[in-house]
Amino acid sequence: MINTEEKSGGRLEWRINVPDGTTKVLEPERGLIARVGHGFQSLIIGFFKKIRRFLIESWKIGVAEPKKFIHCLKVGLALCVVSLFYYMRPLYEGVGGNAMWAVMTVVVVFEYTVGATICKSVNRAVATTVAGSLGVGIHWIASQCGQKYEPIVLGASVFIFASVVTFSRFIPTVKARFDYGALIFILTFSLVSVSGYRVDKLVDMAHQRVTTIAIGTSLCILTSMLIWPAWAGSQLHHQTISNLEKLAVSLEGYVAEYFSSEETDDVAEDDLNKKLLGYKCILNSKATEETMANLARWEPAHARFYFGYPWQQYLKIGAAARNCAYCIDNLNSCIDSEMQAPEFLKQHIRDYCMKVSNSSSKVLKELAKTIKSNTKSSTIELLVDEMNIEVEDLQNTLKSLSYQTVLPQETMDENHESPENASMLEVLSLGTLVTLLIEAVGRIEEIAEVVDELANKAEFKTQNEKKPQQKQSSQGTATEMNSRNHEEMKALEKV
Repeated sequence: MINTEEKSGGRLEWRINVPDGTTKVLEPERGLIARVGHGFQSLIIGFFKKIRRFLIESWKIGVAEPKKFIHCLKVGLALCVVSLFYYMRPLYEGVGGNAMWAVMTVVVVFEYTVGATICKSVNRAVATTVAGSLGVGIHWIASQCGQKYEPIVLGASVFIFASVVTFSRFIPTVKARFDYGALIFILTFSLVSVSGYRVDKLVDMAHQRVTTIAIGTSLCILTSMLIWPAWAGSQLHHQTISNLEKLAVSLEGYVAEYFSSEETDDVAEDDLNKKLLGYKCILNSKATEETMANLARWEPAHARFYFGYPWQQYLKIGAAARNCAYCIDNLNSCIDSEMQAPEFLKQHIRDYCMKVSNSSSKVLKELAKTIKSNTKSSTIELLVDEMNIEVEDLQNTLKSLSYQTVLPQETMDENHESPENASMLEVLSLGTLVTLLIEAVGRIEEIAEVVDELANKAEFKTQNEKKPQQKQSSQGTATEMNSRNHEEMKALEKV
C-alpha cells in the first residue's frame, strides 16, 4: 500500500508499507545526466585528493631526508650545464651532433651517492673507450678482408664479444663492480661495429662520442662531489652504528618486558613496541650493506675515511649483527608464546637475567661508540668480562633450582593450588628463554671481535690513559665484584 504525505516545504513524500510492518520512503530516481554529473564530480574530487596525498608524502620525504631534495636540484643543474653544448654554437661546433650523448650520459650516470656516480662514470668511460677502440680495430680488419667477407667478420665479432662479455656478468666479482661497464661495452661495440659498415668517417664519430661521454661523466662527478655530497661510506658507517644501538635497545627491552608485571597504557605500549622492533630492520640489511660497501670503495678520501678504507669489515660486523638479531627474534617469539613460566619461577632468576641483558646492552652501546668515534675503547674488555661473569651467575642459578619445583603435567593439574610447583613445559619455556639469552651473549662477543679487528685495520686512535686513582678505583670495583660473586657461589653450593 502506498501513502502520500505533504511536507512543510510543499513537496510530496511517498511511503510504502514493508511486510515487516514498517514504512519506507520512496526516493525519486535520478536522471542519466544527474548520475553522470555526480560520477564526474566524484572522479575530480578523488583525483585532487590523490594529488594532495602525493604532495604531503613528498613533503615528508623532503623534510626527513633533505639530501634527496638536494640531489634533484643537482641533477637539474648538471643537465642545464650540459645543455649549453646545444645552445651555444661554438660548443656545438666543437663536439658536433653527438652533443646529445653528453646529455644522455648525465641522465644515466648521475646517482644519489658519490660512490655510485663515480662507479657508473668510470665504468661508462672505460667501457666506451675500450669498446670504441676495439670496434674501430675490428672494422679495419674486416675492411681488409674484402667487401664480400666484411659483414661476416663484423657479425662474427659482435657475436663473440657480446657472448663473452654477457657471460662475464654472471661472475660475482664482475657483477658487483663492473656490471654496468660490461653492459655499456656490449652496447658501444655493437653500435660501432654495425654503424661502421655504412659510415665512412668512423674514427671521427667514435672520437666525438668518447669526448662527449667524457664531458658528461666529468660534470657528474664534479657536481656530485662538490655540492652537498652524499657519501655511501658515511651512510654505511652510520647504519652500522644505528644497528648496534637497536640491538642493545631490543635485547634489554624484551628481557625487561618479560620479567615486568606492570601493565602500560596503549600509547606507551605502541611506542615501546616500535623501539623494541628496531632489530627487524637488521634482518634484511645484507643486500643494502653489500651495495654500499661496493660503492664506498670507489669514493676518494673524505672526512675520516681514506681511500682504501677497510669497508669489508663493515660487512662482517653486519653479518655478526644479523646473527644476534636472529637470536633476539627467537627470543621475542619465546616471550610471546602462550606457555609462560609461573611468577615464582621468574622471580628466582629475574635479577640475573636483567643483569645479563643490561651488561650485554652496555657492550653493544660501547661498540657503537667505538665505531662512531673511531677510537679504541679502554673499557670494552672489562665490559665483556663483566658480561661473561653475569652469564656464569645465571648458569649457576639455573643449576641451583630444586628439582622439587618441577612436577609432571598430571600432578600439576591436581595440585594447581600450590604456588611452588611448575609443570615441565613451563620450566622448558623459561629454559629456552635463558638459553637464547646466553646464545645472544655469545654472538655479541663475535661482534666485539669483529669491531676490534676493524679498529686494528683502520688504525683507530687509542683513548688517553686514565689517572692512577681512577685505575685503582676500577680495580677495587672489579675486586669487590669478584668477591661478591665468590660469596654467591658459596651460597649456591650450600643450597
